[in-house]
Amino acid sequence: FTPMQVEALRAAMNPGLTVVVGPPGTGKTDTAVQMISNIHHTFPQQRTLIITHSNQALNDVFEKLLLRDIDERYMLRLGHGEELLETEKDFSRQGRVNHMLKRRLDLLVKVENLATSLDVPADVGYTCETSQYFYLSTILTRWEIFEAKVAPLVAAGDKDAVAEHFPFADFFADAPAALFRRRDAAEDQQAAAGCFVHIKHIFKELDECRAFELLRSSYDRGNFLLSKHAKVIAMTCTHAAIKRRDLVALGFQYDNLVMEEAAQIMEIETFIPMVLQNPDPATGRSRLKRVILIGDHHQLPPVVKNLAFQKYSRLDQSLFARFVRLGAPVVQLDRQGRARKAMADLYRWRYNRLGDLGSVATDKRFQLAVPGFAHPFQLVDVVDPNGVGESVPLPHYIQNLAEAEYVVATYMYMRLQGIPASKISIITTYNGQKDLLTDVAMQRCGESHLYGMPAKIATTDKFQGQQNDYILLSLVRTKSVGHVRDVRRLVVSVSRARLGLYVFCSKSLFENCVELRPTFAQLLKMPDTLQLVPTERAPTQRRVDEPPAEGVLAVESLQQIGELVASMAEYAERERAQMYDDYGGGGGGGDAEMPEAPPEEEEAEAPPDEQ
Repeated sequence: FTPMQVEALRAAMNPGLTVVVGPPGTGKTDTAVQMISNIHHTFPQQRTLIITHSNQALNDVFEKLLLRDIDERYMLRLGHGEELLETEKDFSRQGRVNHMLKRRLDLLVKVENLATSLDVPADVGYTCETSQYFYLSTILTRWEIFEAKVAPLVAAGDKDAVAEHFPFADFFADAPAALFRRRDAAEDQQAAAGCFVHIKHIFKELDECRAFELLRSSYDRGNFLLSKHAKVIAMTCTHAAIKRRDLVALGFQYDNLVMEEAAQIMEIETFIPMVLQNPDPATGRSRLKRVILIGDHHQLPPVVKNLAFQKYSRLDQSLFARFVRLGAPVVQLDRQGRARKAMADLYRWRYNRLGDLGSVATDKRFQLAVPGFAHPFQLVDVVDPNGVGESVPLPHYIQNLAEAEYVVATYMYMRLQGIPASKISIITTYNGQKDLLTDVAMQRCGESHLYGMPAKIATTDKFQGQQNDYILLSLVRTKSVGHVRDVRRLVVSVSRARLGLYVFCSKSLFENCVELRPTFAQLLKMPDTLQLVPTERAPTQRRVDEPPAEGVLAVESLQQIGELVASMAEYAERERAQMYDDYGGGGGGGDAEMPEAPPEEEEAEAPPDEQ
């Protein structure tokens, strides 16, 4: 962690309000996950509520939490986005109840094995209650007798005392290594204490399972899990608003609130998660101890479609942005590790003291050029051959066919150069263009084994919080700048790429926009025609600051890149057919084993029908 991330982690441990400003690529999510882990381990009896604006962001936080050393039995994910988690485990309410019931059976089997190893004839592993009696009457008693007998022998230096008197040796007979080395009595005594901690942990877990044994209905078990058992609960702010009445009636309690994407959440939506519990009847005060808001007010604000409410009532101002505007103490993360230094300069001007992590200069990925491209980022001036430009088939449903064709043709070129589809995303500023891009990509690439569909085609607003190696950005408009004039939307648009960014737009329109000038001035330093190196394939060893060894092809028109892609695809098909002939088709190698795919496509993503 960087010094400012450590400062954010330190601030989050203190009671009260913590506001963390995280520019793009500075590790907001990783910092939030570490905050939650620190609080959970430091205050194990406290409960933490995680709130985000979108299911995508919530799943991102939750998946990273699963990699931390937080026991999964304490974690719960509420809402409809749970099925999108990239894990085979079920973290919904019913899924966690089933996990606890299965865990109970597994632990009772261990208790039976422990009883067998101690020659206890009773059926002590029948229920959680009988196992607790067994623990109190037998396990604790034998351990106390062992401690009393071994302590003077260890003090006298008897190296065999612990191994000879340890009562649970048979239970640990299947341990991968010998429990006691018989070289140092104190060391063996410490090993015995560790074994007893393991046994004690079994019965502690069983004690937590006892409520699920006593409660007979799934509904009651789910409510107990939510209101008492789970320590880390995650939900979206929308789910919190919908279920607030039910949660309060259930007696839901929590001590800490961590809110990711706080700058995208409306002010009233920010307050709702703070009041999901009634005040303590004894003191009249809320149980809430910490409120941690993490976001970036320089990125997209809350969405308010009604312009009157948005502009005059200022409903698009989040509580996070209000705190920053009023001068509340904030911790601003100041090192980005997402993008190349030159690409980060496109939005660095918007932040104070935004530097780069050391990996940006040393990581090999950032040092190498984009395969098949002369420059890692460019503005591409799209000239419609038919002179149509933007069109509006429905109100507010803006499209630009020439730009969509140009973007998809560039994507096809990247795939033919060997760049995996999973590393390319296409984003745009309008829903109409997103649908058009999807249709064009599906028609041109969807059924082809050479291309496949890109990792994602989305609007800028939906893609906030996500990233990819290569981004193709379509700005659509040709008559007016439109809502990308909002600098916050521009910052999000140009900050999603790690290694390559290509902006497709009408140069004459956007170069004169005063609000966007700090970014477009840097883009316009590059040629405004797509500079390609068709002879270069992925992975390239050319450094980003080296000129291409072969000649650079300047693409002057949509027709030219279409013809280039068609000729490259024809050559790739011939090469593929030749390879299949060489490996057993018609080329005399009938007994040779045919490879599953040509070597140049080993990194390519499988086509949709094979996925």
